Amino acid sequence: MTAKPIPCPCGAADYAACCGRYHGGEPAPDAAALMRSRYSAYALKLEAYLLATWHPGTRPAALDLAADNAKWLGLEVKKHTQESADRATVEFIARYRIGGRAHRLHEISRFMREEGRWFYVDGEFPD
Repeated sequence: MTAKPIPCPCGAADYAACCGRYHGGEPAPDAAALMRSRYSAYALKLEAYLLATWHPGTRPAALDLAADNAKWLGLEVKKHTQESADRATVEFIARYRIGGRAHRLHEISRFMREEGRWFYVDGEFPD
């Protein structure tokens, strides 16, 4: 008897087959997969993964996810644009709740691939 898969925070049916493999060390194949895995890392409070997948040129010294009381509710990837072999953008909306209040984070994130690995660079918040 096989165990029932654990749902992935990004919305996929199976965490192990989805973001779990990237959290375990496998490189994300593209910027969209990295973005989804970073969303899941926020939901699971995987600070080390978030820092490791943040481009060194823009990476903060630390994150304080232990103090973050956001409950992540869902992710919608709106658009993935491959601008070149090593640059891409991903537009997404992430929903979360703090206390009893719901919020939406709408971002267009920039990603860069170096030495075969994708990194989050930065993002902008469209109107």
